[in-house]
Amino acid sequence: MQIITSEALLSFLAHVGTGLGLMILGITVFAFTTKFSEATLIREGNIAVALKLWGKAIGLAIVIYTVWANSLNLLDAFIWGLIGIATQVIAYWIIEYVLTPKTNLAKKVEEGNIAIGFSLFSAAIVVGLVVAASLTY
Repeated sequence: MQIITSEALLSFLAHVGTGLGLMILGITVFAFTTKFSEATLIREGNIAVALKLWGKAIGLAIVIYTVWANSLNLLDAFIWGLIGIATQVIAYWIIEYVLTPKTNLAKKVEEGNIAIGFSLFSAAIVVGLVVAASLTY
């Protein structure tokens, strides 16, 4: 019977800590791109905002999963994780501001438009999958 080595356990903990750190960083970066407090609106029961936020989180998690599966080491994973976060933020800006210039999606979500919130939820996951697929090498 193989016992988990302390080296394997420390590597696991380092990857989990780094992955969660990247998730927090990514969500924080996305929060700075939002003109309203997502946390406040979610506490008030705004489902559209919750969908938008957690779609982004799922998209980020998909990217981080792919980075972990394809990286050479923890530093490589961290660097590609940062690149993945930046790419997702840029792609999301393009969707929200360039592809829909006549519709203020942020305002619609803030107002509780669930259809827009779900659309952005889905878009964030699609972007996460595209970015993740692009990070495989």
